[in-house]
Formats: sequence, structure tokens, C-alpha cells
Amino acid sequence: MQKLTIATRKSKLALWQANFVKTQLEKQFPKLTITLIELSTEGDENQIDALNNIGGKSLFVKKIQAAVLQKKADMAVHSIKDMSVYDEKGLTLAAILEREDARDVFISNHYTYLSDLPANALVGTGSPRRECLIRALRPDVSIQLLRGNVDTRLQKVADGEFDAVILAAAGVKRLGMIARIQSYFSVETFTPAIGQGAIGVECREADEEIQLMLQKINHEATALCVQAERSVNRVLQGDCHSPIGAHAYLQQNQLHLHAMVGSIDGKKIINVYQVGDSKDALDIGKVAAEKLLADGAKNLLEPYA
Repeated sequence: MQKLTIATRKSKLALWQANFVKTQLEKQFPKLTITLIELSTEGDENQIDALNNIGGKSLFVKKIQAAVLQKKADMAVHSIKDMSVYDEKGLTLAAILEREDARDVFISNHYTYLSDLPANALVGTGSPRRECLIRALRPDVSIQLLRGNVDTRLQKVADGEFDAVILAAAGVKRLGMIARIQSYFSVETFTPAIGQGAIGVECREADEEIQLMLQKINHEATALCVQAERSVNRVLQGDCHSPIGAHAYLQQNQLHLHAMVGSIDGKKIINVYQVGDSKDALDIGKVAAEKLLADGAKNLLEPYA
């Protein structure tokens, strides 16, 4: 195989990620010619409505997946946190690249920490998980829906439309805007989204040659952690409506997983911690989810079902 095409969204961050995958593949296969196909998805075109009102995060991936299924592209690059935990029929998640910083970050013109904000300060987010965690820590601030690409959200803070926004560290770092970060939230107190900071590459299930190529850029440790995190959501059957977070990391051969479910108002948050052998990543996620359900997670998730 001498030529490959990668389907990607048109946003700056999506293009950065697609070009990163391209570079990693070119390092492994120097004779390969790789081109990008840039697509505008429904999630990109509607920047006003809350995602959970227009179909969820899958709006960012469906059109790109369709391009691969229709053989207009050989593979698709996604942010793992935008993907469904269920494989699209005919496609397989063939590679997960080494994760960037999984934490969330606090962005503000005048304040260093969430705790510094005055009462009634305006904080922007489009994430139910972040809304839950913000309200748990600061029930006295105002939260307003904020969607758009990373640079759009940063600009709204710069223009004074918001006192602060909470973003994924990975996106801010990848776009070279680390100087805008005021502080980082710990993963223990502000649980990241499932798969946050990780890039996934999908290809056709029947295309074994491309799958073998993608295995060359797969990062096994990240893949195991992401498997555990996604396993949590598969059991909980959560979606973008649901305030769910999970973060896993490896220490020697042990996989450590922290998962949470909360209510949007932040008044109730259930946390679980699960540790096990890294080869049992899927089971670790499953057990963590079952513990969440046993502790009452189903009642918290029902309003968003």
C-alpha cells in the first residue's frame, strides 16, 4: 500500500490531531503518501444548541465514519471522548495513540483558581460532567452553555464574555495555548471525561492491512486505560447527557481506575476506585460501573436517559 487518506473534522484541533497521526504513520512507513480529507460535521455546524439537544457528541464523528465506510477515506481520526463506546458497524477502533494530559484546566483573565471566583461569576461549559463538578465545588457561581472550538472559547474569555471557562488540557496544549492556562484540576477532585486526551483511529473492520499498519502507532498503555474507562460507560449506558467521568492510569502492571457519576446540580456525586491487573482492563471498568450502580448511580442517571 502506497497511499492512504485520513478523514478528519476541519477544526484546528481536529486537523492538529489528524496531522499528528499522519506524522506517526510516516515515521513507521516512510514511503507512504498520506492525504487528509477535511469534513464539516453537524456538531461543527451547530455551535448554539446544547449537544444533548441535537444528538450528542456522535455528531462530531458520524460524517467522518461515513466517509470511511463509503471508502472515500481509509481511516478516521477522532478525540476518543467524542466517540460512542460501541463500535460503528463495519468499523473498528484500530489504534489509540499515547494520551496527552487528561486533566481539565481553568482559564480566566483575572483569576487563578475556581476558588478565586467571586459569587455569581459567569463560567462557561457545554459539558454536564463539568457543570456537575463546578457546582459541587462552587454552587454560588453562574454556569452558562458555551460550545465551540477551543480557540472560540478562549476568545470569549479574552473578550470578557465569561469570567472563566473549563477546558481539556490536551486541546489547549496541542494548539500551543498553554500560556492561557491559569491552573489544572486534579483528576481526583475533577474527574476527566472518558478517554479525555486520547486520539483514536478507526478503519474498516475488513481492512486487515490497514489495521496492521495502525497497530504500529497504537500505544498499549493508553489503550488499556481507555478500554477500562469506556467499559465503565458501556455498563452505565451513559451518553453526552450524563455527568459521568472516568480516569485510569498504569502503575507497574496495575491499572488504577477512578470513576464518578453525579447530578447536574452537583449535590450528589458517587465515586469509586478500582485496581487490578492491567490485562483485566475491561473487567476493572465493568466492576467499577457495577459498584457505581450499587451505590445509586442509576437514580442519578435516569433524569438524563
